[in-house]
Amino acid sequence: MRAVRTKTDDALARAEESHSHDPERAEVIARVRRFKAGWYELAESLTEQRKTERFKQWGFGNFEDYCKRELHLRRETVDKLTGSFTFLRSKAPEVLSRDGRASPIPSYQAVDFLRRAEESEAPAETVREIRRHVLDEGTSLPKVSRLYRQVVFPLDADEQTEKRRTGLRQAIDRVVQLIAEARDAGSVPGPLAAEVEEPLQRLVAHLDGA
Repeated sequence: MRAVRTKTDDALARAEESHSHDPERAEVIARVRRFKAGWYELAESLTEQRKTERFKQWGFGNFEDYCKRELHLRRETVDKLTGSFTFLRSKAPEVLSRDGRASPIPSYQAVDFLRRAEESEAPAETVREIRRHVLDEGTSLPKVSRLYRQVVFPLDADEQTEKRRTGLRQAIDRVVQLIAEARDAGSVPGPLAAEVEEPLQRLVAHLDGA
């Protein structure tokens, strides 16, 4: 089956072709197109571009503008890519030589979590466990985060309260939406739907005013 090309894929392909006379510029774009297969070489290019500012010769005023307009990359993604690459180059350069067959290639998101963990005040043993998970086992960010986020980046009391409030608010919104859909479909009588919705709306008003 032929892969479905997105508008971004098409835009990058056109950009790579149009800048074929400038090998360095075209190569960075090509690495974005290969990004999903592996992130190391793209992160290396981005790190180099941020350092040399060659993008200014291509008509971009700053690095963020270059990444957004030419490479179609969000600032958050770029920061995680370059931060993770710089971290590995400094703290675990051997990982950058992996091909993904003999040893896993960790995701840049998981490496970013490890990088921030090493900069935190987390217990040394916990950081060693995270390092093993990320670099030796290639554990995904969702699993690493689930195991260690609260230990490494604990929420304070106010943050925990706000998180619970937001979760409850979202759950209520979903229930109200389902009730409305059932009422419109004739599965639930209108008066009964209104009777159930009324206390939920009062709860929402309380949460919003809390």
